[in-house]
Amino acid sequence: MIERRQTRPVMVGGVAVGGGAAITVQSMTNTDTRDAAATLAQIARLAEAGCEIVRVAIPHADALASFGAICSESPLPVVADIHFDHRLAIEATRLGAAKLRINPGNIGSTDRVDAVIEAAGEAGIPVRIGVNAGSLAAEYEDRDWPLAEKLVASAVSFCEHISARGFEDLVVSAKASSVNATVDAYRKLALSVPYPLHIGVTEAGTSLSGTVKSSVGLGILLAEGVGDTLRVSLTADPAEEVTVAWEILAALDIRRRGPELVSCPTCGRCEVDMVPIAQEVERRLRLMRTPVKVAVMGCAVNGPGEARDADVGIASGKGVGLLFRKGEVIRKVPEAEIVEALMAEVEALDREITDAE
Repeated sequence: MIERRQTRPVMVGGVAVGGGAAITVQSMTNTDTRDAAATLAQIARLAEAGCEIVRVAIPHADALASFGAICSESPLPVVADIHFDHRLAIEATRLGAAKLRINPGNIGSTDRVDAVIEAAGEAGIPVRIGVNAGSLAAEYEDRDWPLAEKLVASAVSFCEHISARGFEDLVVSAKASSVNATVDAYRKLALSVPYPLHIGVTEAGTSLSGTVKSSVGLGILLAEGVGDTLRVSLTADPAEEVTVAWEILAALDIRRRGPELVSCPTCGRCEVDMVPIAQEVERRLRLMRTPVKVAVMGCAVNGPGEARDADVGIASGKGVGLLFRKGEVIRKVPEAEIVEALMAEVEALDREITDAE
């Protein structure tokens, strides 16, 4: 059991963040916010993938009208992502934003930051103070410090200023594209502020490199109990970010949204064509939500043990597979029927669990 860092709680719409609440999964739309229909369609796809909070950019004032419509029709709480123009943040609070994301380092003067905080307080919504290498507090930009220390010092100084004004509904992030800098920053930040932490490795990369960097960085932090909400930042379809985020949480047994697939690496002992079998089983399991454990094993070395340990499993031999359910062998099936036989048992178990709930 991972012992989580305790924080103040905030509410993002109807979703709790921090204060011991479940770690939530976020993503961000990449549509033109001025196109409300396209943005809402993407939000619906993100919700289906398991996203729980969605961030929407407001780059210019001409996106405000559609942003209001997006907030009113979105199935998820909407976070307004604001840079540079504090007036956009103030207006977003009036249009239904469930939360603001600002970086005080690029909003401008203290007066402008204060105006945003006042508007958020009047609307009763939280604010994420997001700090990254490109927008540090001015007094730390040129210091010869490691990046993590500058990120944390900037974030803490912003939080202290805002807290002194009586506003405490804060979420904090301090992201970098470097895994080591990100982990170091969040470890320090966790000891420095009482607020929920939004964790992520920013600008992590494309599907492969970004998934690896995010899994390493976020996995370290989550295993240490650091992090209350997360976004996996990929140069890819935002729904893919959500899928990876859930896989990270599941790998650490923090939260699970669907089945767990255990499949062996291929090797010279494998006596069936494992890759297409495992891929097809994985594809079908993505359509299910019951957290069952499914094993697809290719030889006799680990196969029977892993298959027996799973809720449903297949242990393959030469052109055949032994089908297990709850530790017991059900029957032997030919290789061509492995996927259908396995999935029939998984679906039957899924129905039994669903009916019992």
